[in-house]
Amino acid sequence: MPRTLEPETSTLTERFERDGFAFTPPILPPDLVRRAVERMDAVIQGEYATGRAPCSRCWNPGDDPQKICKIDNAQVCDPVILELISHPEIGRWAAEATGARMVQVWSTQLLYKPPGGETAGNVGWHQDRQYWKYWDGEVFTAWLALCDIDSAIGPVTFVRGSHRWGELSGGDFFGGDLNVLRGKMTIPNGAAWEEVEGLLPAGAMSLHHRLTIHGSGPNRTLRPRRSFALHLRTEKSGRVASVPDGGYASHLDEPGYCPVIYRA
Repeated sequence: MPRTLEPETSTLTERFERDGFAFTPPILPPDLVRRAVERMDAVIQGEYATGRAPCSRCWNPGDDPQKICKIDNAQVCDPVILELISHPEIGRWAAEATGARMVQVWSTQLLYKPPGGETAGNVGWHQDRQYWKYWDGEVFTAWLALCDIDSAIGPVTFVRGSHRWGELSGGDFFGGDLNVLRGKMTIPNGAAWEEVEGLLPAGAMSLHHRLTIHGSGPNRTLRPRRSFALHLRTEKSGRVASVPDGGYASHLDEPGYCPVIYRA
């Protein structure tokens, strides 16, 4: 059964290195969260304040309302969303967890999990690394909660210590049946599959390693689950030139697309 982390005195860095993930307290101003929610809804409906469309949409108005909505790089569509993903506290906490001297956002995902408890809103077990073959080195994810995240709303659930298991096959972000996907992932002998739910207040953040297995179940509440996933890199990262990036790592010199959010 998933569980939350017990209170402890270890540092953010120690938790990130030990577990493959770590949680922060609320770090984003409530007014910014409120404004970002408003603009998130506008982008979901296809309203782009800048006139620039996102690089990818996996949900459009008129699609199945029970399906999870994922829109990539919505920061190019709206200045409030760019303000959100550029907030310096995100960079400061990310640098504290990793020891980085530079943190840059290289891609984002707007994620809207609808209410109603349907499995179409699930995110299947996966490792981010399986989608990031074009990066070497230190790339990882920050997940921003734009509403209170409890067990009923379909929180991101992490498998503790799985970042030490190497890259596994069988993961699928869009796989709705978590039990089936779990059976496809062969974990090392002697390893324990221990799930930990990321229960966060609005404005808080989780950080996870590129190899940490994670996913989320259905939203059984009457309110949507709202979040942004920020894919980050540090000075210890590098592009793999021989692997196409699909445009996801091709805008590093554009501050309005890939802002640097921390420098030592």
